[in-house]
Amino acid sequence: MTSEDLPKNILVAPLNWGLGHATRCIPIIKELEKNGFTPIIASDGASLLLLKKEFPGLLALELPSYNIEYAKKGENFKWKLIKNSPKTISAIFKEKEIIKKWIPKHNLSGIISDNRFGVHSNKIPSVFITHQLKVLSGKSTWFSSIINTFFIQKFDECWVPDMEGSLNLSGKLGHLKKTHLNIKYIGVLSRFKKQNLPIIYDVMVLLSGPEPQRSILEEELIEKFKNYSKKVVFVKGKLESDQKIEQIGNTTFYNYMQTEQLEKTINESEIVISRSGYTTVMDLAKLEKKAFFIPTPGQFEQEYLASKYKYEGLMVSSKQGKFKIENLSAVSLYAGLPKINSETNWNDLFTLF
Repeated sequence: MTSEDLPKNILVAPLNWGLGHATRCIPIIKELEKNGFTPIIASDGASLLLLKKEFPGLLALELPSYNIEYAKKGENFKWKLIKNSPKTISAIFKEKEIIKKWIPKHNLSGIISDNRFGVHSNKIPSVFITHQLKVLSGKSTWFSSIINTFFIQKFDECWVPDMEGSLNLSGKLGHLKKTHLNIKYIGVLSRFKKQNLPIIYDVMVLLSGPEPQRSILEEELIEKFKNYSKKVVFVKGKLESDQKIEQIGNTTFYNYMQTEQLEKTINESEIVISRSGYTTVMDLAKLEKKAFFIPTPGQFEQEYLASKYKYEGLMVSSKQGKFKIENLSAVSLYAGLPKINSETNWNDLFTLF
């Protein structure tokens, strides 16, 4: 067997900012394996732990942390990111040096980076995955978008997990009027499939995202549902070494669920309460589930998506701290996310490698 006959090693490196970047890489990793490639996982923190649990047989490497933290108050979100930016920039430079060493060490033939700016190379094909071609940041949107484009243009291709036309999920985030970037719209990415299962839970609470906002919403919703008479399943989004299950009244609490169990549980739930993060949006669209969105305070992307879907009559939402149990009755009045039947041409995409 010659070296050309050996499977090509492709590095898949999602950003550790909540779990969404990692979970939407799961279908990509599976498709790489189906198409004869050998994926190598690279990330840090909870995202790396999640992918190691999902793919215990794959080589998993650790990258420097971007040290992303949320502010306790939404109005301080942007300034918290700016304050942390020196650590983020340092991590990006460290990534670049690490990748230079990994290419020969692990015989890499390609790179797929989900929002990790330093994970690319001029020596092998490099792909950047994002749904944010425009990075919303209030009055500084123009500047954050320029910086974003500056980094993306260093990659050979930019894969946007959405549809190109007017029927799409990301709106102005993933669709620019003009751009010189080499963009490919790859369709809606989700690790889940819709199943026609009997409804077991009236409400599913699905938490995610960095601290301290994840914990703040967890405490708020636990208090709201403590006397709720209907059946609730509560997934905290806390990835730990072992799964923990607790029953309190009519609510079943899980610290986390892996893909198969989570897919089944969402399908068995009438409605979902969650953040309006884009990966969650894609999952709900794929599963055809109605939801109540509570965007992370100060995170412009989530606030935009929640507002967009509410204005379009698709999904109901409220600000954190304003949610009331009675609000759930409004969910049925909204149409739900559009049904997008998108088939990704993986064979075509992977010809890059």
